[in-house]
Amino acid sequence: MTELAERLNPKKEKDLKILKSFVSIYCREKHKAQAKSDFSVKDERLRRVMGNNGDEPLCSDCQKLLSHGMAKLLLCTQDPKPMCKSCRIQCYAPGYRERIREVMKFSGLYLVKHGRLDLIMHYFL
Repeated sequence: MTELAERLNPKKEKDLKILKSFVSIYCREKHKAQAKSDFSVKDERLRRVMGNNGDEPLCSDCQKLLSHGMAKLLLCTQDPKPMCKSCRIQCYAPGYRERIREVMKFSGLYLVKHGRLDLIMHYFL
């Protein structure tokens, strides 16, 4: 992903952080019984952006989903990058689009239900 890190801009950095947070919430709540490990990124710039702010480890399925989402986000040629759900170009591989929709819906509702409107505002504004 080293060459992909060169495509970073502030908007994509924010989107990557949101993606990681939402996948972390989803994995923590939906995959409690699965074996998990830390999500690692080799590229230094991406590692800095993704951080490890006390995020929980992810199961292998969620790690694959996060990796796929990161790659697609970094490869996006649209400028400015639209939200994936309203994009006319669907770049996610079959199956991943439905999974990422499920993750975003679950995690967004989870934050609202648990009174974390501050995080929703922080993420999207």
